[in-house]
Amino acid sequence: MDISRRIKIRHLEAFVEVARQKSVGRAAITLSLTQPAVTRTIRELEQIVGAALIERDGRGIRLSHQGEVFLSHAGSGLAAVRGGIAALANVATVAGPPVRIGALPTVSVTIMPGAVVDFLASGLKSPLRVTTGENRVLLDQLRKGDLDLVMGRMPAPENMTSLRFEPLYRDRVVFIVRKMHPLSDQRQVAADILSRYPVLVPPAGSIIHPFVERVMLEQGMAPPVQAVETVSDSFGRAFLRSTDAIWIISRGVVAAELGSGEFVELPIDTGSTMGAVGLITREVDRPHDAALFFADILRRRTVQVV
Repeated sequence: MDISRRIKIRHLEAFVEVARQKSVGRAAITLSLTQPAVTRTIRELEQIVGAALIERDGRGIRLSHQGEVFLSHAGSGLAAVRGGIAALANVATVAGPPVRIGALPTVSVTIMPGAVVDFLASGLKSPLRVTTGENRVLLDQLRKGDLDLVMGRMPAPENMTSLRFEPLYRDRVVFIVRKMHPLSDQRQVAADILSRYPVLVPPAGSIIHPFVERVMLEQGMAPPVQAVETVSDSFGRAFLRSTDAIWIISRGVVAAELGSGEFVELPIDTGSTMGAVGLITREVDRPHDAALFFADILRRRTVQVV
């Protein structure tokens, strides 16, 4: 097992206090513990790290060389944990700055709803704002400071200036139709299908537009004859339900409808459109504590949903 997983806060508290007091007895009083309990905790820590951290010095004690090395890291680590707890307590009781989140449509219908529920249940007092839209628009708002973080696809390198990306999962583009569509039960589709039906496509400038162009070239597909450019997931769902249109969209946007069988994915190989989705933040400054807390919720939710 990883050593870091075995070390507990109580180990660090006991060690740092003994080092500060240069006495197990005085440390025990400060920590409201018995002297044997403090001694036992120090022995556990030494067994975990595999080194003697404290040595006897006459009637007193002193840190060993290994103890001195460990103390600088243990002290800063303990201070960081205490600071985090204090910050969390503060944002939980005081109305702080709003948490401003940007989310692509694929995230707003999958990860985001559950993350918002978790945030509201946490009791944090910071108001929450969720903005959806194209990746380019959201990134512009992030750079201007109008958003604290964005959950979206990884932008092209030239669009990552002053931004930091943390990948969380991967998504791909799909071609979908309604359940009763003439193509819904086909095991193979012709390359000319985009000329026979209305097609909802991401507009130029959208994050997935280059991926769509690439897969169309790979599949030998001509551009759609009746193309409707949109990034609106609500319009896309309504239009698909009432027409024989084909919708080219990120799979995450329609994961629920594909799972229920309401929509059907056409048998087109879109593996080359796979791309990373994750958290995007500014490089120059750190989001405030409540925004960081929401980012942690998104990380946990990603593991649960994806």
